[in-house]
Amino acid sequence: MINTKYSPLAIAVVLGTLASTTASAAGFQLAEYSATGLGRAYAGEAAMADNAGAQWRNPAMLTYLEGTQISGGMLYVEPNIDVKGTATIGGHPVYTEAKDIANSAPVPNLYVSHQINEQWFAGLALGSNYGMETDLGNEFKATQYGNEAKIMTVEAVANLGYQINDAFSVGGGIRFVTGEGKIGATAPFDYPLANISQGDYLKYVEGTDSSWGYVLGAAWQINNNHRLGFAYKSEVMMDFDGYGEGKIFHFQGRRDGKLSVALPATAELASFHQLTDQWAMHASINWTQWSSFEKLEAEFVDGVTSPIKNENWKDSYRFALGTTYQLNSKLALRGGVAYDMSAVDDKYRTTTIPETDRTWLSAGLTYAFTKQFTLDGGLTYIMARDASIVEPRDELDLSAAAFGTFEGEISGDVWIAGIQANYRF
Repeated sequence: MINTKYSPLAIAVVLGTLASTTASAAGFQLAEYSATGLGRAYAGEAAMADNAGAQWRNPAMLTYLEGTQISGGMLYVEPNIDVKGTATIGGHPVYTEAKDIANSAPVPNLYVSHQINEQWFAGLALGSNYGMETDLGNEFKATQYGNEAKIMTVEAVANLGYQINDAFSVGGGIRFVTGEGKIGATAPFDYPLANISQGDYLKYVEGTDSSWGYVLGAAWQINNNHRLGFAYKSEVMMDFDGYGEGKIFHFQGRRDGKLSVALPATAELASFHQLTDQWAMHASINWTQWSSFEKLEAEFVDGVTSPIKNENWKDSYRFALGTTYQLNSKLALRGGVAYDMSAVDDKYRTTTIPETDRTWLSAGLTYAFTKQFTLDGGLTYIMARDASIVEPRDELDLSAAAFGTFEGEISGDVWIAGIQANYRF
């Protein structure tokens, strides 16, 4: 891919063409894999077996799905994220803001599971693990640090599950990740000494790549009412091939290059507890190894390796607690809360990735039209913590010398609504 200083988005180029939205989990991850889980804030997912979508978080849960099942749905993400603050240009402070910088978008999914025999189960999953689109516009007074970014992602996973005995199951899958993305930074005003006009690209990059990874899972059915699940997704290395252009690269025009970025490994520990005939509780802890994302370097075809930026991200955690209440034979109600920890400290936050701590409040339901056909719905409100942004973030960034600094904050919230149809043959 190309030489850019905007780390997360350079990574984002890894992804393919299924969804483009604002990331609602840590970094630029997407938590939204089904409307079923949305209704409980994705609590206990690695231990849940509602429908064929269960394999997305833990392939071992395939062993709980009888016969052949299919599940498909759509989630719609509606973010409202604002950036405001003070740009200091030539020693003069100027107030600037950009409203609704994150675009709304649908996130579709499709899952199929099949019971081969009493012990073996197979599944296919199509969804998205990463997605984001932001646009600060050209009127924002700190566009030298980034004014547009987009990630489009798709992931296909072929899974197998094996039931060892009544208590233990295991599973695994091969992940194919493909995608494309872009990121740009423009001049916030005219700079005649360098022959730069307002709106000119200082740096713009785009590229595509495909790569492979794996997922492993296990489940322990402690007794009829309690279950534990664990799942691990591998790091996926992406080598983005594309081009870069911009006024402040070490070359003129466009130049081919490559940017190698590792998408982080993730793990989930989850539990399911049937408390009464009607009440069940679910809980989970998620971990993402964002600490592997330390810095970015671009390698161009002319042999020049350009340091882009020190990132210094940190591992992030997500904690979720949810419940299900079976009102009657037709209707089940869900609810959940979750807390997502940010993957960056204040020092390393950027305007193009509105990354901060988030609190989830979720509700949902399932209605069984027949024994074979059910329909799920979910609704979530995410409160994002107001968080500070200071640019430049490190000594590699030379934009401040020509175009000034920025100090401000991000704020906002996100609504997510989804629907999921499930059929058992």
